[in-house]
Amino acid sequence: MSAAANLVALSATHHTAGLDARASFAVGPEGVETFYAAVRAAGLSEAVLLVTCNRLEAYVVGDEAAALHARDALMRAAAGGASAVDAHLRPMPGLQAVEHLFAVVAGLDSQMVGEAEVAGQTKDAYADALARGMTGPVLNRLFQRAFQAAAWARTNTGISRGQVSFGNVAVDLATRVFGSLDDARVLVFGTGDAGRSVVKALVSRGATQVSVASRTFENARALAEEMGGSALLLADAIRQAHAHDVIVGCAAVERPLLDAEAVRGLLSRRQGRPLLLVDLGVPRNFAAAARGAEGAYLCDLDDLAEVANANLRARRSEVDRARAALDEKAARAWSDATRRPQAGS
Repeated sequence: MSAAANLVALSATHHTAGLDARASFAVGPEGVETFYAAVRAAGLSEAVLLVTCNRLEAYVVGDEAAALHARDALMRAAAGGASAVDAHLRPMPGLQAVEHLFAVVAGLDSQMVGEAEVAGQTKDAYADALARGMTGPVLNRLFQRAFQAAAWARTNTGISRGQVSFGNVAVDLATRVFGSLDDARVLVFGTGDAGRSVVKALVSRGATQVSVASRTFENARALAEEMGGSALLLADAIRQAHAHDVIVGCAAVERPLLDAEAVRGLLSRRQGRPLLLVDLGVPRNFAAAARGAEGAYLCDLDDLAEVANANLRARRSEVDRARAALDEKAARAWSDATRRPQAGS
């Protein structure tokens, strides 16, 4: 049996862990370094680490020992430590791992089914592993085929039709609360891609007053200029939060920026005007207990996914058609990877 036949994926996602549990197995830049140092020290020649707000995965080539080494590397890398990760990791061998990868890149395994962001995140993860010299003939071929298959699925099926982005869902919620967004004031904590997507969508639907806050003022200013808004330091933004109608949280935090008491304090200064809190953070930017504050509408990643997937029934046939086609393409890619000689590939 060739080395390719010993491919394994290790996956911890929203399927295996709730929102707060997912926060505990976040992996930062130092954790990424830790993971690759560990798998390299264990003698693994091919490994790709994929980290998103809802997903911690490793794809590795090798035998059962290699899978155990990869699991150990993930547990070392995660911010929450070994116990936080180990309870949620699910192993997938061989063809099952390839089918999973294809579904991930196409957005079929996402909490928000059909979303496109994960394709870019997976491409970035693969490019990082490639630059580190941690990919080879097996993973190079499988990831490239996954990207091709996902592009085919998006072009030839209806999996992406409807509200399948954080931005679109947030706009839908904001218009339910405020009606027109022409006069809505928006504050975004953090400058991550998810927050950027939401703010762009809000601006496209009429929001013209946008403030961006970050611990690093230059980061805030760059996004603010892009959105035609203003930049604030994080501490200043928290003091001025009451003056905003929509607050988007996507900052990297260890504890919520706004707890329930702080949110009630904001509402007391808003003279009865509602407040929409869009929490894209893992860990949370806004305490879950703030949901009970009268006049506050709090939605987190799980809520956004529920809204986005409400129309999934209408797209179910397209999702099923895409999955069947992707499984067929995954099987061919796996067959090629296990049949072809690897030297010089």
